[in-house]
Amino acid sequence: QVQLVEFGGGLVQAGGSLRLSCEASGRTFSSDAMGWFRQAPGNERGLIARIDWSGGYTDYAASVKGRFTISRDNAKNLVYLQLNSLKPEDTAVYYCNVLVDGKPLDKYWGQGTQVTVSS
Repeated sequence: QVQLVEFGGGLVQAGGSLRLSCEASGRTFSSDAMGWFRQAPGNERGLIARIDWSGGYTDYAASVKGRFTISRDNAKNLVYLQLNSLKPEDTAVYYCNVLVDGKPLDKYWGQGTQVTVSS
């Protein structure tokens, strides 16, 4: 069974940092582009960061650019998201997923990891 499991979230004060991890099991994603998404209460889930299969290309939503960094370790089947200079508006559940033609695959959504930023 293929699973993506996100972890590393928590409660942090504004200005703080967190490192999220996404672990894949059941298959390797080393040949796939991957993305991090987030969903705040009352909002739709949206893509905030993406990385190509090699890690050589990354792209970010304007709201997180310069503060968040996506990376990956294909040998460990892990994708990371470093969150710096956190703001209360970053509070959300964060998810990872594979990207196929730029879109996530519904069958791979995991439980996500909650990030809460206090002011």
